Amino acid sequence: MRLDVQIPAPEGQSKGTLHIPDGDGPWPGVLLYPDAGGARETMRAMGDRLASMGYVALVPDIYYRAADWDPFDVATLFTDPAERARLGRLAGPLTNDVIIADAGAYADFLLSRPEVTGTAIGTTGYCLGGRMSMVAAGGLGDKIAAAASFHGGGLAVAGEPSSPHLAAGRIAAVVYVAGAKDDNHFTPEQAELLDNALTAAGVEHTVEFYPAHHGFAVPDNPTYDAEAEARHWEALRTLYGAHLG
Repeated sequence: MRLDVQIPAPEGQSKGTLHIPDGDGPWPGVLLYPDAGGARETMRAMGDRLASMGYVALVPDIYYRAADWDPFDVATLFTDPAERARLGRLAGPLTNDVIIADAGAYADFLLSRPEVTGTAIGTTGYCLGGRMSMVAAGGLGDKIAAAASFHGGGLAVAGEPSSPHLAAGRIAAVVYVAGAKDDNHFTPEQAELLDNALTAAGVEHTVEFYPAHHGFAVPDNPTYDAEAEARHWEALRTLYGAHLG
């Protein structure tokens, strides 16, 4: 079942969709962060897929501060200068502090639902949402039990004060990160920096690369890869099965 919801957020109401499994609950909750294209039908279908796996999934509008923004065409989002500039205006306000504040509201919304069990949620995110998933894990502590990032960028950037790897010591979640090949947003050097930070902090984690390009897990992306998408679902099934009650 899919419900349209209004999520009380720090600066207004975030429209979202709640995806609920069939049968008798309650079930663990999962926060699904969209990619840079934002909440749209492809992301809602991914929320449905999580529900079919036995999780109550929340897909929020991460750009809710912009109210009724026009949907992006992900095929041209990064090649059309005007659209790329519009994306910058929408994503620009999403500092780490803002991401964490919003994440707290999303987590509280999920955990308050009668369909959801437990005291912690899982997260997953794609592209921009992959970074948001990691930032949330570093900001919400034990409210997040399992955090995943797929083809996320900017996860571990040397010399960048807002880089998520610097908050590794505040992560209570088990972390799974899957990068894409030939992706300058998350390079092998950045993966090593992230792996070292998580290891030093004692965070249980996996950091690996899929033989696919940036955007591999999201079906409406031009770089979508069916084999990599299937692998990502199995990774989530394993992660959440082991760490979400």
